Amino acid sequence: MELITTKVCMMRDIGVHGNLFGGTMLAWLDEAALAYTCQVADSSRMVTRSMSEVVFEKPVKEGRIVKIYGEVIRMGNTSISVSLEARSHNPFTGRQKVVCQTKMVFVQIDEEGEASPLTKKVKEKYKKG
Repeated sequence: MELITTKVCMMRDIGVHGNLFGGTMLAWLDEAALAYTCQVADSSRMVTRSMSEVVFEKPVKEGRIVKIYGEVIRMGNTSISVSLEARSHNPFTGRQKVVCQTKMVFVQIDEEGEASPLTKKVKEKYKKG
């Protein structure tokens, strides 16, 4: 997996129990994955199609660094599936703990909002095998 983005958990991101609000993490995952798939697809016309179950394994406290990693796991005709992992990073020790993981699917769209094929160049670059 490669590092996609880094965030800092700030006071405004904290929920009522003193941890990073889950909805904020979901938004961070969606934004990171969108930027990543746009880069992979050489296109700014990617949209979120689906997100698999997200289980929050560890809390994230204010001041922690959150690193989001991703990788392409499948390339379709119009879609890109990615695996994501968010990790809480301790800047003092360098240790990271997995906060949550998910898989997401993004689809390339045309001007009308309809699915549009990815280029052959993009599909070949991420072809498995």
